Amino acid sequence: MKATILLVEDNKDIMTINRETFKMEGFRVMEAKTIAEARIRVRDERPDLIVLDISLPDGNGLELCEEMRGGDNIPIIFLTALGTKQDIIKGFNVGGDDYLPKPYDTEVLVMRVKSLLRRTKQIMEVFSLGPIQVNMASAKASIDGEDMGLQQKELNLLLQFMQQPGKVISVDKLYQKVWGQKMLGQDNALKVAISKLRAKVQTAGYTISSARGEGYYLEKE
Repeated sequence: MKATILLVEDNKDIMTINRETFKMEGFRVMEAKTIAEARIRVRDERPDLIVLDISLPDGNGLELCEEMRGGDNIPIIFLTALGTKQDIIKGFNVGGDDYLPKPYDTEVLVMRVKSLLRRTKQIMEVFSLGPIQVNMASAKASIDGEDMGLQQKELNLLLQFMQQPGKVISVDKLYQKVWGQKMLGQDNALKVAISKLRAKVQTAGYTISSARGEGYYLEKE
């Protein structure tokens, strides 16, 4: 499955060109014209990479990038008309992974996106949170090197929580991410999986808590 790209751009022509370019390359494309829209897209759908303008109608892309780096490692490429050396340095200092000034070549943009996704994939093959580690290649989770003995659904569930520690994840989103479908009827399957996983992560000093009516989140005990 191809990666999902979030384009954050208020220029209609540039948005159209980039959208069609990435779609032709087989990527799934999401769009946001403002920082507020981008926050919603990231929260609800978590793209694999963001192509981010700096000058936006409701704020500054640099600030959005810095805000995200407080709790999310989605790779970000700045695509902006601000192209001085000082602008580029600012982009990297706030946590940007790459910086491409406008005007630009769409082929260069695509190559940079693909290169960054390859590097990110290599890094993200192993997820770590305290003593908990998930190895994507072997599809196993461990605590201080000891296999946790997770079933596939439990492993996928753990990944959702490890990617967003402390953040409440809705029941519907967990079902979509772990079971690949919307919740049908009651959430018994999720409750059972949560109960089993909670018992296992507690040995590492973590627990899975519920936010009544909202969802679940991973936190330190």
